Amino acid sequence: MEHPLIGDLSELTMEQLAEKINDLHRKLTIAHRSGNGYLCDQIRMAIESHTNKLRQRQQEQYEAAQQSFDDKIKIS
Repeated sequence: MEHPLIGDLSELTMEQLAEKINDLHRKLTIAHRSGNGYLCDQIRMAIESHTNKLRQRQQEQYEAAQQSFDDKIKIS
């Protein structure tokens, strides 16, 4: 489930998304150690939102790379 209060992630680059995911994991560790279950759930939702956007970008890059080679490689 994605976090409903996270804004538009389309403005972030893939590097920024990965950095934010790492930062959220650090915050999740702190929240878990403090025993704050509600905060852990919120951070997990934020991680999922960022991870989904990063995967979407990676998939788009992969598809773009596949299309660029379709007309260059001919296997008979």
